[in-house]
Amino acid sequence: MASKSNRARRLERARAERRMARLAEQQRRRRRIQAIIGGSLAVIVLVLGTTWLLGGFDGKSETTVASPVCTWTPRDASLPGTEDTGLPSNLQATSGVKQMMIKTNLGDITAIIDVASAKCAAGSMEYLANRGFYTDTTCHQLDTTNTTLTCGSKSADGVSGPGYQFPTEGLPRDPIGTATDGTTPVYYVQGAVLMSNLDVNAVGSQFMIVYGANSPIPADYTQVATITTGLDLVQQVADAGAVDANGASAAVGKPAKDLVITSIAFSNDLSLDNPDATPTSTTT
Repeated sequence: MASKSNRARRLERARAERRMARLAEQQRRRRRIQAIIGGSLAVIVLVLGTTWLLGGFDGKSETTVASPVCTWTPRDASLPGTEDTGLPSNLQATSGVKQMMIKTNLGDITAIIDVASAKCAAGSMEYLANRGFYTDTTCHQLDTTNTTLTCGSKSADGVSGPGYQFPTEGLPRDPIGTATDGTTPVYYVQGAVLMSNLDVNAVGSQFMIVYGANSPIPADYTQVATITTGLDLVQQVADAGAVDANGASAAVGKPAKDLVITSIAFSNDLSLDNPDATPTSTTT
């Protein structure tokens, strides 16, 4: 009887050890699962907390960080009139107001730039101006139909430009009225400074000044600035008319009266609406 009792005790002890082993393994599995869940929750909390600190939940679009805001596409150096200017920074100001002072042989022209509406055009013009690209350039085309004067060509022939181009901004545009015929839509105000297109959706250094009210020019261009003083100087050029290659009067052609840009400078000081003030140029 004693041997049976010992055997029964051994069997019971073995069963108890197996039960304890199973319980220990179950506890180890539970701890592993809890550790995984806890680690995952910690990562989620860290990500959410970082996002909150960076303003990810405040609903304001301006907290979004945009990597580079402007794209400059190099132009083929073999194209006629292409000048090696290097490339502006991709990171340009996306808001604010700047003053642009255009010094010419006829006097000073000042304009205001709303950076948000044409950040790449504004950045490109300032970059080229600071490199002296516009120095001693002659406005080369007068369009008396669209009432525009085009400037910004180094060779004064309409084909030259910097070693890069960039997309048109601010399109599509809504009309602001109608032309004198009562039907043609008007998209740009008198005094608007528009970037000329080198090609479809490709802008360079050239720009047009809209000198007439109710210009019928189509809505294909980036408006980079609006002239505040000196538009009468452009009107003087317009009043003199345009001539063709043979020197005959033409609706579109070379201005009979020269407007030569001696320099362009940029400033954050809007008090420079005073034409007697001296602009302080800034670099991008």
